[in-house]
Amino acid sequence: MSVSSSEQSSFKYEDYKKTADWLFANTEQRPKVAIICGSGLGGLADMLENRTVFPYTDIPGFPLTTVQGHAGQLVFGELQGKQCVCMQGRFHLYEGYNLATATYPVRVFFLLGVKTLIVTNAAGGLNANFEVGDIMLIKDHINMPGFAGLNPLCGRNDPRFGERFPCMSDAYDKDLSRLAQETAEEQGCSSFIQQGVYCMLAGPNFETIAECRALKLLGADAVGMSTVPEVVVARHCGLRVFGLSLITNKVVTDYDSHERANHEEVLETTKMRTQDLQRLVSGLLVKI
Repeated sequence: MSVSSSEQSSFKYEDYKKTADWLFANTEQRPKVAIICGSGLGGLADMLENRTVFPYTDIPGFPLTTVQGHAGQLVFGELQGKQCVCMQGRFHLYEGYNLATATYPVRVFFLLGVKTLIVTNAAGGLNANFEVGDIMLIKDHINMPGFAGLNPLCGRNDPRFGERFPCMSDAYDKDLSRLAQETAEEQGCSSFIQQGVYCMLAGPNFETIAECRALKLLGADAVGMSTVPEVVVARHCGLRVFGLSLITNKVVTDYDSHERANHEEVLETTKMRTQDLQRLVSGLLVKI
């Protein structure tokens, strides 16, 4: 399912409703929390009990993921007594999708009755104080594609989803972030918990040294190729949002360095920290 940029606003309310109605008809689960799993982080969905799994290929209207480390299935189930739905694999601009397609599931979640969206991603660390394996609680973001006019809310606004000009100064829920910090302290993992600003670039190439230096000047602490469009659409729908980035590599900012970013390193780091991240999200759900 690939859609050109000229069809950015081609989806209608009825398209999202058709997908939601199909899911309603095929599972008795009624999730209040949705979790989007980033590269290598699909193990979060494996924690769910009483699972119902739908490959994206079976879901009407759903795009298909093409990225290594993304399983490409929607998993319904229970975690800490709360009904959840997990995306094992998300959609990106660099796969050839426009932002309306990449964020399609978020509006479906809204129609399913989801109230809280948890977004996770693998990201490169820009902040010199970050180490590989740190988990960064996202307090804000920089939407670089948005600077160029690439925004999932472009096109005619449907007030059934949200208002024309949604506020983004409160994009990431402060109460959820506070609860996550409390959870990290209780679990004894606060030593590798950070807080910072996530910057999205379109990808698929990793950043140049000059680009990384510029992003640091802008105030970004981590950089990746996803998440922000989903957050924008979620906030447009009125969902509470909590986001975290797993710092999988340090970005290169020195021209004398021989380090080179690569996707294999990203997946290796996620393996190292998967259990800690799962415990953190699971502990957070208890408190919501």
